[in-house]
Amino acid sequence: MPKKIPMRTCIGCGTSKPKKELIRIVLTREGELLVDKTGRANGRGAYLCDDPACLQRAIKRKALSRAFRTQVPEDGASQLRGQLGGADAG
Repeated sequence: MPKKIPMRTCIGCGTSKPKKELIRIVLTREGELLVDKTGRANGRGAYLCDDPACLQRAIKRKALSRAFRTQVPEDGASQLRGQLGGADAG
């Protein structure tokens, strides 16, 4: 029996992909947005494609706030943009 591949949906474009192909974004208890490179960080998670356009679309459509069930400040979203810029290689 083949092993089941976990699928996740990008909150930017809505495309369903294998979990390993997407980037996990975490909202910590302190309210900090982080890029979760391990996929195991504590906090509520959401997934994005490795594409700046998906992050931009998620911010514009307020998908981050919906996914985390709380208001995500604009400075948190721009901080996330900076983190993803360096996370492209990993």
